[in-house]
Amino acid sequence: MKGKAWRVLHWILILNFLLQIFYGVYMVFFVVGGSKWPLFARAVDTPVQVILKRRLYAVETWIAISGLSVYLAITEILPKKATD
Repeated sequence: MKGKAWRVLHWILILNFLLQIFYGVYMVFFVVGGSKWPLFARAVDTPVQVILKRRLYAVETWIAISGLSVYLAITEILPKKATD
């Protein structure tokens, strides 16, 4: 039972990271600023609050991507390398 509980917790953590990543991408590209493409030249006309909000969601997304990468490296890749 103990091993199964750890496996369930492992998948809950992975799904949580993935949800955070998808939410951040959705907020940056589809909700905040009303466009699904980068701002490029429109950044001059876009209010600073919108740009800062997009950047904060982008930073949140990068933190989730980094967290997932580190978590998978420690729990999946490192143990497999250690046994080789």
